[in-house]
This record gives sequence, structure tokens and C-alpha cells, in this order.
Amino acid sequence: MADAAERLERGEWANPSSVHTAGRAARRAKEDARGRIAARLGLPADSIIFTSGGTEALALGLNGFGPRPRLVGSSEHAAVREAAPDARLLPVDGDGRILADALADMLAAAGPGALVAIQQANNETGVVQDMEALAAIVHAAGGLMLVDAVQSAGKMPLPRAADMLALSAHKLGGPSGIGALVVRCRDGFRGLQKGGGQEGGYRGGTENLMGIIGFAAAVDALDADYPARAAALQAMLEDAVLAAGGRINGAAAVRLPTISSVHLPGVPAATQLMALDMAGVAVSQGAACSSGTLKASETLLAMGLTAAAGESLRVSTGWATDAADIAAFLAAWLPIAKRLAA
Repeated sequence: MADAAERLERGEWANPSSVHTAGRAARRAKEDARGRIAARLGLPADSIIFTSGGTEALALGLNGFGPRPRLVGSSEHAAVREAAPDARLLPVDGDGRILADALADMLAAAGPGALVAIQQANNETGVVQDMEALAAIVHAAGGLMLVDAVQSAGKMPLPRAADMLALSAHKLGGPSGIGALVVRCRDGFRGLQKGGGQEGGYRGGTENLMGIIGFAAAVDALDADYPARAAALQAMLEDAVLAAGGRINGAAAVRLPTISSVHLPGVPAATQLMALDMAGVAVSQGAACSSGTLKASETLLAMGLTAAAGESLRVSTGWATDAADIAAFLAAWLPIAKRLAA
């Protein structure tokens, strides 16, 4: 991105929509980045529509095919619920998995053409859905499947059965402010943000060239060994939490190795957060993007975990996290559990 910024300042690049030499160079850089992202993630390059991030991608996916019945998971990210406030909520079990029978029944009631939005992996608990099985139910009913892959992309294979995928670069190690909606078939699809016809007319506005280049660089740098390293750190964390009397929300489900929802019964999340913050440990209650609030987790409430919703922390790790970071978390958190036990 720094190299790209220098080239821009030297006048080698310009607005990617311009027809002069510098504009054409910028457009080539943009399309090169699109192709690299597509190749690394196993996607058709012409299916990628760049957006400002996952939230915009989800809003575009939920509304781009026009008015139709919409079903969304009850444990989805707030961005989904806000973009489709009239959607019916799909129930989940106590470990956060979508109930397949309920999905089939609700699709039958909605009729053909319904749009279903489900996270591949939950942003608070890391619980992974069986997307291929759920997509088969949706398609058998004549519906469309939008998959929120913001949290899962780069950590596990993307679902091939999805009609649409929402992505965000910052969850892959790239810059914030850039994401994408993947639309496999655009028949009947319309953009929401009008402008100068950018992104094939599906997303108006001058493209964030620096962000797009950073997105591609992050995808190029994906480390195939990262999930295994994260799994070892997760086991270190969760074994100690369980031994101290804590619980792991969604423990019976398949989960991402990078997220743990840690419940310490009897201790408000705010109390835990303050102790950890004083020790220099940054975690959140609920979604990371809602860390400025202390309200109970909607995801855990949807799972029927009423007490846990106000007593749980979202603990996540990244590519730079190591065993010393986990030890620092435990050094600050375990005394709270010990005082409770005493």
C-alpha cells in the first residue's frame, strides 16, 4: 500500500475510471488485485464487487435482488439484522447451530424466491455452520443463500454452494474500509449505491484503490499453517478456563480456532473486562465492533444462554498472537475465577 501511495503521488496512477494513461494504469492495478483475490480464495474474478467492508457487502446482498421474503439467523451479526429489520429469524440450538428443520419449514411458508442470510462462522462464538447442508435446503425450496464469510474467509474453505458471499479485508490482515460482495449470478441483481457506474454499475463511487491493493496483498500473504497454530493457542486457553470453573459457549459445535466465548458464571462481563484492561489485555463483550457497549450478547441470548449473555467475554486471537499472550490473559483472568471459587 505504501508503494502504491508513492506511485499515486508521483502521478503514475489516478482515478481508475479515467481514460488517460494514469487512469488506465490504476484500473490495471485494481483488476490485477481483483484477480489475485479471486484466485487465492477460489472465486470467479467477475463475481467480486468491491465495497467499503462487510457491513456494506451484507446490506447490498440482502437488498440487491429487490423485495422478497428474507430469513436470517437469530445469532447473526447486527449488520444483518439492521439491513433486514423485517426478516424472520431462524432459531439456533444451545450451541448456536441453525436448526435445519426450522429452516425448511420457514422456507416452505415463505414460498419460492426467499433470501436466506447465515454466517459461516459466528463472530462472537466462532461456531461454524454446515453451509453446504443448509444451502441445499435453501436451493431445494427455490431460495437464494447469502453467506456472511467475514469471519471465516482465510481460516477455512469458503462454501461453494453460496449464491453470495460477504468479505472484509481487515479480518484477513488487510486494511479496514474495504470488503467485497461475491455474487455468482447477477440476473435480477441491482446496485443500491448509484454513482458513476463503477464496479459494473453495482457500486457507485470512486474505488478505494489503496484499500483494494491492501486487500490483495493480505490475501497473498495468507498462511496455511495459521489455523493450526491458532488451534493450539485455543486449546491452551480453553483448558485453563475449564479447569478454573469457567465454561465455553458453543463448545459442542465445530468452531473456528481463533474465537472463544468464555463464560465465568457469577461474574459480570464488565468486571472481567476492567480487570483484563488494567492488565493490558484487550477483549470484548459480544461483537468486537460493539466493544464500546456493555449490553448483553444478542448471539448468546438467541442460543438460550440468558445468564451467560451478561457474563461472557469474546476472546479472539490473530496471526501475531503467541503463547505469551494467552499466558497474559490467563494471568489476569484466573485470579477472578479463584476469588469467585473462594
